Amino acid sequence: MPCNNLRRLLPAATLVILAACGQDQQPTGPSPAAERASSAPPSSLAPLVRQLAAQRGIGPMARPPWVRPTLVRLGQALAFDKILSGNRDISCMTCHLPAFATGDARSLSIGQAATGLGPTRVHPTNAFIPRNAPSLFNLTALTSLFWDGRVTVDHGKFHTPAGDALTPAMTRVLEFGPVSALGLFPVMSREEMRGQSGNELALIPDSDNQAIWRALMRRLGEIPEYRRMFEAAYPGTRFERMSFAHASNAIGGFLVDQFSFINAPWDRFLAGDDRAMSAEQLAGAQTFLSIRCSLCHNGPAFTDNGFHNVALAQFGPGKGNGAGGLDDFGRMNVSGQTVDQYRFRTTPLRNVELTGPYGHDGAFAGLRSFIGHYSESDLKLRNFDVNGLEPLLRNSLVANADAILATRDTILNGVVLTETIVDQLTTFMGALTDPRARDLRHTVPRRVPSGLPIDRP
Repeated sequence: MPCNNLRRLLPAATLVILAACGQDQQPTGPSPAAERASSAPPSSLAPLVRQLAAQRGIGPMARPPWVRPTLVRLGQALAFDKILSGNRDISCMTCHLPAFATGDARSLSIGQAATGLGPTRVHPTNAFIPRNAPSLFNLTALTSLFWDGRVTVDHGKFHTPAGDALTPAMTRVLEFGPVSALGLFPVMSREEMRGQSGNELALIPDSDNQAIWRALMRRLGEIPEYRRMFEAAYPGTRFERMSFAHASNAIGGFLVDQFSFINAPWDRFLAGDDRAMSAEQLAGAQTFLSIRCSLCHNGPAFTDNGFHNVALAQFGPGKGNGAGGLDDFGRMNVSGQTVDQYRFRTTPLRNVELTGPYGHDGAFAGLRSFIGHYSESDLKLRNFDVNGLEPLLRNSLVANADAILATRDTILNGVVLTETIVDQLTTFMGALTDPRARDLRHTVPRRVPSGLPIDRP
């Protein structure tokens, strides 16, 4: 929406408008207009917030697709069963624990060969996964998966790291879009699940995706209960004719069925309930929708499904980029385009208050501190305090601030947020939490067909 029109629409919110338009210098103290908005009665803000939401394309979430119960049960078992890892010591859900809102409460995850869970997980050689474990909420609203968007579907065609190894016969099995392909890739990663040695999967060359998937299906086929579950989930197809796409699709179906939430206070507000959100949350919504946040965090899931460089520090093992291999070029590793260097997927904001730490690197433990990073993010990057990281990561900061800022998204130029605005934005994001997402214990099965232990923090 043009800034001049915004001025006519919101004549009182001077600070908010100037921030959105990138004009003039904002005062460093709290905005009187913002403070007045926070105390305004809900009835006066509700029509305005709905109008702003419509202009940003932020409508209600679509209902997730129905998933047949037999497929959900199969996917649940596979997601929690460590049989899918090379040394049978980690499951998909070890890094996506329901107890931590489908994350692991760590900046960077720790994969196979480790012990413990979540914040207490340790590895004998202190090996970290290069990126933060993203949440699994509302995945059908996303057009790409993983921080770099390496899994996408375009007009029915899957684009994944597997290339032609993901055959047409396999993609025909994938019922729910990108989320159905999600399970195909962690099992191939040595650091995440496959292991470096000690099992038959580790002996397979990294490039032979099909051989890894076939080996996993052989494992599953040795367990009669799994054979029965697969054939119940895919009626009319014998297990011998199935590929690992059937397993990945089942995992995707489980995630869609159990982790899609569309009844947050924000949803009830959009449906017409003016009292679903507090006056403070409505004021925060007005601010969010009036400044630059909503240029990227839009649509029903509050993501543009795009990629942006928001000036986050780089630490940890990296993705093999840069002179020492410890840097992470983000989307550029997928696209090959230098314009994508240091760009990462826009985080969806549904249930975001539950899913810290934040950023592709998990650099910020708290949501408020992450929101605050967007104010003068260039200065925040240059002054990044490693003492906020866990001790094992503090010596791994990469000195690449100049390179990151050279390609920082221009939408962040000149953004300065007062403490009041940061508070408002944080308060609003609490309205994006569906109460059912706060307790996910019911998603954990009592047992899995392999008989291996289930991670229960």
